[in-house]
Amino acid sequence: MPSTLRTKVIYTIVGWTVALVIFFPILWMLLASFKTEVVAVGRPTLFFDPTLENYVQIQARANYFRFALNSVIISVGSTLLGLAIAIPAAYAMAFFPTRRTNFTLLWMLSTKMLPPVGVLVPIYLILRDLGLIDSRIALVVIFALMNLPIIVWMLYTFFKEVPRDILEAGRMDGAMPREELIHLLLPLSLPGIASTFLLSVILCWNEAFWSLNLTTSQAAPLTAFIASFSAPEGLFWAKLSAASTMAIAPILVFGWLTQRQLVRGLTFGAVK
Repeated sequence: MPSTLRTKVIYTIVGWTVALVIFFPILWMLLASFKTEVVAVGRPTLFFDPTLENYVQIQARANYFRFALNSVIISVGSTLLGLAIAIPAAYAMAFFPTRRTNFTLLWMLSTKMLPPVGVLVPIYLILRDLGLIDSRIALVVIFALMNLPIIVWMLYTFFKEVPRDILEAGRMDGAMPREELIHLLLPLSLPGIASTFLLSVILCWNEAFWSLNLTTSQAAPLTAFIASFSAPEGLFWAKLSAASTMAIAPILVFGWLTQRQLVRGLTFGAVK
């Protein structure tokens, strides 16, 4: 076997092995969701009589579609709000930098290191006084602010890759900063904005800490839906697996359908 072909085969085997290891917990959860509780807590096996009993009981106990609708509204709403704030900020830092621009970017990124529990009490009290506990608006604002450093960083990187000559040509034709941003920069950065949008939606969809602490029923997203199936009597693994499968299914399909756009946007700055 030629060395080039042998190397390609080895890389392919290693790649599939790593992918299977990463995907194994999801596969095991999917299999457990089709087992009875007795089989799920028993000896691990790949061969069993599948049943839809867990999915039927979950839908009968909780309105899955209401939780899913909350997740969609909160994830998309917070991402759009984050982009509305981050685009002008990234534009200003990319094309009108100051001596403190790099410091500001690093400081914004450092805020991601702050444990959320450290600010839970003041934020809870503020939302309580505003009457926003268990509301979608509160989660939209919090998720937007939570992901804002990442959104600004990604957009800043994409904007820095746009040739300045194009923007300067627009300025010579009389374009004002707002027109330059809307008619020149945004169309050129559309792949980067799309990938930023996708990543932010995924991060918001998977967020659980604020959802569990600030919602009860009306605004609870799918992460709260999963947690509702843990009871003081213990964990019902089959039902919990079915609930988790239903919760991650939409974002898995979404990620699968948009993976090319996501990878293209994330590697845009690296291959430019």
